[in-house]
Amino acid sequence: MLKSLLVATLLAFSALPQDSGPLRPLSEAEVKLVQTLAEKDITLDPARGFCAIPADVTVRDDLLEYLLVGPAGAAHESAFMTPVSPSVLNVALLALGVAPGSNAEWRAKDPQPSEAELRAGASPYEVTLPQGSGFFLYVGWRKGEETFVYRVEDLIRNLASGAAMKRHEWVYLGSRVVPNGRKGAAAADVFGADVYQNLVNIAFFREGLTLVTGSIADCVEQGIWMLNSWLVPERGTRVTLFFARGRLNASDPQVLALLPTIDTERPATEDK
Repeated sequence: MLKSLLVATLLAFSALPQDSGPLRPLSEAEVKLVQTLAEKDITLDPARGFCAIPADVTVRDDLLEYLLVGPAGAAHESAFMTPVSPSVLNVALLALGVAPGSNAEWRAKDPQPSEAELRAGASPYEVTLPQGSGFFLYVGWRKGEETFVYRVEDLIRNLASGAAMKRHEWVYLGSRVVPNGRKGAAAADVFGADVYQNLVNIAFFREGLTLVTGSIADCVEQGIWMLNSWLVPERGTRVTLFFARGRLNASDPQVLALLPTIDTERPATEDK
């Protein structure tokens, strides 16, 4: 029932104009989709061009390969974890007017680097960066009388350069269906992001099973990313993650109303 409702509503919504002009009243289809997603802990704001989900700080002081995972995902190498269903989040992202782009691709260099060049760090591959439409990602919370809203790149440190991650548009991939591994009548395709629950990757992965990927050249490296932990709340703290089609107006009351308040008396939790 839920799946058919979401699909029908999304189809109706996809025919509606997507623009960045003055805020407009929502259509009946939009209102229905917004209400359905709200029941699943997703705030969709079609007029402002963003959706927002709850997420918990997961890894603060170790290497990262993912920005966001679900409870069954690679939580030991992800900055944040969300309880939101990947397939339902995917509906919200599609409702914001994106279409699946292309994942990173690796091609062997011809000619191949020499052994001396490989030992010096040359890559045997040429990497084509992800291409397509996507999102600007933000994380926000309140603490005491202060409000914090960051571009996610500002919270991520590139250990190779010593600087924050370059700001960029994260490309929407939309995951894909995969075999469920069963045979006979039980065999059916399943949504990859629901199975693996890795939702947003920082480093590139060939499989392309995430919903959204980083898209800058540095993302080819898997061992150079860490949070700027001095900017991030303690492990287990609830924050709000925004997927925005344009740059988010962090002073908009509708945005501020979605920020959780951190308990200033909450004890710190060590990473494990």
